[in-house]
Amino acid sequence: MHPQAATLWRYPHWTLAVLLAGLGMIGPFSIDTYLPAFEGIARSTGATPVQLQQTLSSYLLGFAVMNLFHGALSDCFGRRPVVLGGMALFTLASVGCALSQHIETLILFRALQGVSAGAGMVVSRAVIRDLFPPSEAQRVMSQVTIFFGVAPAIAPLVGGYLYVHADWHAIFWFLAGVGLLLLTINWRLLPESLPPESVQPFAVKPLMRGYSGLLRNPRFLLLVLASGIPFNGMFLYVLAAPTFLGQHLGFAPTQYFWFFLCTIGGIMGGAALSGRLAGRIKPHVQIRRGFSIMVAATLLNLLLNLLLPGHEVWSLPLIGLFSLGWALMVPVVTLMVLDQAPDRRGMASSLQSAIAAGANALVAGALVPLVMHSLIGLALTSAGFMLVGLVAWRTVRRALPVSPDA
Repeated sequence: MHPQAATLWRYPHWTLAVLLAGLGMIGPFSIDTYLPAFEGIARSTGATPVQLQQTLSSYLLGFAVMNLFHGALSDCFGRRPVVLGGMALFTLASVGCALSQHIETLILFRALQGVSAGAGMVVSRAVIRDLFPPSEAQRVMSQVTIFFGVAPAIAPLVGGYLYVHADWHAIFWFLAGVGLLLLTINWRLLPESLPPESVQPFAVKPLMRGYSGLLRNPRFLLLVLASGIPFNGMFLYVLAAPTFLGQHLGFAPTQYFWFFLCTIGGIMGGAALSGRLAGRIKPHVQIRRGFSIMVAATLLNLLLNLLLPGHEVWSLPLIGLFSLGWALMVPVVTLMVLDQAPDRRGMASSLQSAIAAGANALVAGALVPLVMHSLIGLALTSAGFMLVGLVAWRTVRRALPVSPDA
């Protein structure tokens, strides 16, 4: 922790959570807002379905690659400069997307959005652990998740409204405005939380050695898999939303918000419960409860998809229940990940985010096009992601016992 942590943020902790949630929501907001406009982008640019999917996968690939460096840069130059630089680049990239007339140009600027959007998400985790001890850090991280959930819940509604009443370019002008607003607010309020004695020189070879050391740490890898891979069990449906909602469930673009309302509602509910349980029950018990909820939602989703035609009455609530289980356990596991490298939390956060974003990019570019036309295929793939996370957690609990006080 920073030696003057108590004086760096003089306001209530929830206000810091709001500030950091704004940074964290840029990533999913950049996806959720423009999904209702897929059809319009295709008509306007003549893009094929594969090219439209590349606007997602290029964003996620840029997000994954640059996430390897956001945390290391913040360990060297400080948390503030990396956040402010990321928000400035995101704003410019959003303007580029808004001005794009060809699908190739849009794919390029989407990649630049991905390169910059991860800065806030990666660095915000390090800021929390810089300023708070473990139990309080869990509460603040849960609050961040709650507030983070508000924006993606309204993002598809905003995107659908802008698309219907203006055009798809207006969505990216809106994102440019969000980026500029966050840049201004963080310029005025975000403290520098990196302890002076924790400043690390930025050099690529030592950084790669540090990453190599973490990748050889079984506990780190298993915890990253346990926290990040189950997320794709829900995110799969987000990436397939134009097909899942538009074709399978018959939703209009302006109705997509119902799906995101269930999903983000689940995340917010799980995060709120996680914050209330912080310090009251053992971390591994909380994680087990989160996985139990995800297992129940997954099995019921599989059963209903096998027996009944798809329907929003049960499809959307089950995805929301799965999201609740994930959000209940992920703040605890994320703190365990960061504490695998207490002297370089920025680096640990970067690698965690890069692995998760790489998995997201793989899902978007390879798996979603294969399974999005089948509800059973989506349900089976979602179950597979949950199973990977569950096996990883069970393995780390058996082979490398996690301290109850971790």
